[in-house]
Formats: sequence, C-alpha cells, structure tokens
Amino acid sequence: MKTPARLEDLPNIGPSIAADLRRLGINTPAQLAKRDPLKTYLALGPTMAQRHDPCVLYTLLAAKHFLDTGEARKWWTFTEAGKALLKQRQNDPKVI
Repeated sequence: MKTPARLEDLPNIGPSIAADLRRLGINTPAQLAKRDPLKTYLALGPTMAQRHDPCVLYTLLAAKHFLDTGEARKWWTFTEAGKALLKQRQNDPKVI
C-alpha cells in the first residue's frame, strides 16, 4: 500500500483535523503513522479547546487502522475501542 501524501488524503481526515494535527507538528500521513492515537488525541486537547471531542480519538484510531492495514473504515466503527481507551485512561491516568 502506498501511503497518501497529505493528511487530507486519509479516510476520515478533513481540513479541520488536518490543521489541528499540523499544529502538533504532524504534517504527513507517515508522521501520523508513527504516533499513538490516544497520545495524539490528548496532545490535541489544548489545540482544539472546546472542539476536543471523543470522536476525534475515533477518527485517529480509524486513520491508524488505515495506515497499518490499508483498510478504510468509517470513524464511528472505532467508537467502542475509543471508549475503552478513554475509560482505561480515566481509571489509570498513567495509561497511554
């Protein structure tokens, strides 16, 4: 699988989330592929302010899945996995 060149070329990543990722220094899909979705989501908190929604985590999980497997899935199919990660983090803040 050839990795897309732009963040916006990834399934589920639109201009707004791509801009937020760039504020973290993530400018390419290859850079995003090396990042942990939960750590990235948590780092986005200050950047996104009131828009910091759990759906962003689900979107990052979907992007990571695509980058790892080449399979494009809708972001909402990662809702349960994302909720489990957030619950685990809530129960033990050292979990990342």
